[in-house]
Amino acid sequence: MLISTRGRYALRVMIDLAEHSNGEYIAMKEVAARQEISLKYLERILPILVKEKMIEGVHGKGGGYRLTRKPSEYKVGEILRLTEGNLAPVTCVECEDEEREQKGETRTIGMWEEIDKIVNDYFDSKTIEDLMYKDVAAYI
Repeated sequence: MLISTRGRYALRVMIDLAEHSNGEYIAMKEVAARQEISLKYLERILPILVKEKMIEGVHGKGGGYRLTRKPSEYKVGEILRLTEGNLAPVTCVECEDEEREQKGETRTIGMWEEIDKIVNDYFDSKTIEDLMYKDVAAYI
């Protein structure tokens, strides 16, 4: 499993919006500047977050983005699965039993399913609020 730039940047955007939240919309150029992320790249990530109602946005003067929930209500796992697709360590975790047999992967599937569960449980145990603290956020 390798978390892409898109997944890491989505988390950074969510943390930034949480840290600077005051009920107002935050211009994405401000987030881009603080996070040192290309605004053009963020423009590819934001629609994903808006579509899934993780954030809401308003265009025009005074527009920007803001969280739709409290930081404690966002699980890191849900954001990563949204941006990454899934967090499975190998593709056979998602295969049907018949496909696994054809590929000869039935002996190792239990191990892969276990690591998949561990990874997902770990990311689901962390929230955006947890990452707002500098000592934890340094690991993103």
